[in-house]
Amino acid sequence: MQTITVVGSGVMGKGIAYASAISGFKVFLNDFTQDILEKAKYDIYGLLEGSLQKSFITEEQYISAKGNLVFETDLELAAKDADLVIEAVLERIELKIDIFKKLDSICRPDTILATNTSTMSPTEIGAQISRPAKVIAMHFFNPVHKMKLIELIRGLETSDETVQIVKEVSKRLKKETVEVNEFPGFVTSRMNCLIGNEAMNMLMEGVASAEDIDKALKLGLNHPMGPLELADLVGLDTRLRNMEYLYQTLGEKYRPSPILLKYVKAGRLGKKSNSGFYQY
Repeated sequence: MQTITVVGSGVMGKGIAYASAISGFKVFLNDFTQDILEKAKYDIYGLLEGSLQKSFITEEQYISAKGNLVFETDLELAAKDADLVIEAVLERIELKIDIFKKLDSICRPDTILATNTSTMSPTEIGAQISRPAKVIAMHFFNPVHKMKLIELIRGLETSDETVQIVKEVSKRLKKETVEVNEFPGFVTSRMNCLIGNEAMNMLMEGVASAEDIDKALKLGLNHPMGPLELADLVGLDTRLRNMEYLYQTLGEKYRPSPILLKYVKAGRLGKKSNSGFYQY
């Protein structure tokens, strides 16, 4: 396992590419346009510079990681030699399935295809292509370079060999793993969405300010980040898509808070739009 292709250069894709490159993998990062990839390159190189200055990585890792990174708009060129492909696009099942169908025709038969998702079904994705045994979900957490966990979610047909190989890759990425049998929301997203949605409802009801709700959970329950801060970091549009999927699959307790719907309609998407539950 030497070459990883990451499809999608958003926040998660950039983080996965960075973590893979500093861990010694050859990394192809793929997206639609050269402009998008130039922005991703700028951000990843900036993170490498900062990590070197803070001694989080060695100069050898810095030089090696830069050499390991290839930014490619052509999916076929990016994925044809990959040992593992990690898709990291929007949480839309139709989009993911479309990408997996393309990858299925491009990649070698032994290539493992992983989706970085917090809610979507690897079984549903795997059923659309010729290699369901090679399909798995790898749920990374934001920011990827700091967060230690990857949830590994088996689809119905995912093989033991696929799980074991991905566990070994995760170990090389210096991540801990938990193995989850597929169910909507897995472990962390089910809990996280419930807590975040209740925090939004409390804010809407005037129970406390956003700052005090977050402070209460950080200091009273020892959460490293408050639920409203975290929602802003993830992106309120992304959180809404997750909530809508969980509402459809798991029922009423996951109905999205009205304030979340209102903020997304207003374009207040969190840190990426400089405005969410906080101003940035």
